[in-house]
Amino acid sequence: MTPGGGEGGRPNGRPQDLPKDRLGEQDPQSGGASGPRRPWLRWLPLLALAALSVGILASGGAHVLDLDRLSESRVWLQALIAEDRVRAIALACLAYVGSVVVSLPATLVLTVLAGLLFGPVTGALIAIASATTGAAIVFSVGRYAAGDLIRRKAGPQVGRFAEGFRRDGFGYILILRLLPIFPYWITNIAPAAFGVRLRTFALATLLGLTPGAFVYAGLGAGLEDLLATRDAMKAACLADGGPDCSKGIDLSALVTPGMVAALAALAGFALLTVFLRRRLERRTLRA
Repeated sequence: MTPGGGEGGRPNGRPQDLPKDRLGEQDPQSGGASGPRRPWLRWLPLLALAALSVGILASGGAHVLDLDRLSESRVWLQALIAEDRVRAIALACLAYVGSVVVSLPATLVLTVLAGLLFGPVTGALIAIASATTGAAIVFSVGRYAAGDLIRRKAGPQVGRFAEGFRRDGFGYILILRLLPIFPYWITNIAPAAFGVRLRTFALATLLGLTPGAFVYAGLGAGLEDLLATRDAMKAACLADGGPDCSKGIDLSALVTPGMVAALAALAGFALLTVFLRRRLERRTLRA
């Protein structure tokens, strides 16, 4: 119920006599158009996403997202990208959105991979746009399916977060995106349950994901430099007839400027998360 909705008996007026935001709640047992006859139907979209996620994980489909396997195929993937870059970007976005919607634990790997294949800027933009789109889809499904249950079952700690979402939804979501201390799917569904508007959620998500996306895409671009350097050194070793080229490579030579810059940015991002964690704790205690 919305605050200030009243605590008296059921209204005896017509539905149009009620406030607009309560027309859909006035009599769930009446069987009218405003009250669903089968409340369990509201859970079908969320259950379908959960079943799809479990099915992919159980079938081993998540192994396809393993960075080691994908990096070994980077030459082949880069050749496909060179043939039709626009189509490759579209397919990458679809794959990323799909992984977010079914809540696969692969967003970080996909962001690094996007930087590896498309470069730091394009890779980061792919990650930001796709993660925001996927999060908005899960948010919309969660608001329809699980909002009432989360509000009823929320404990004291969650209740404090709920109050924070109501007071400053944008700020809370922004901090949770910058500070990934909760599973991604929880931070997609919880704001929906606590009344955050989709526009606020999407904007805060986009802004909050941007720093990390550029850091991890930059790390992927640095990984490309590292792998290219390793391949060149191995090829030179083989051309010279080296007996064991893998052992003859000087690992210190693999530390490229791009990798150093990406790691430095990652360290700075880690320091930022420490600051944000403390700020989030203070906000939660005040709520």
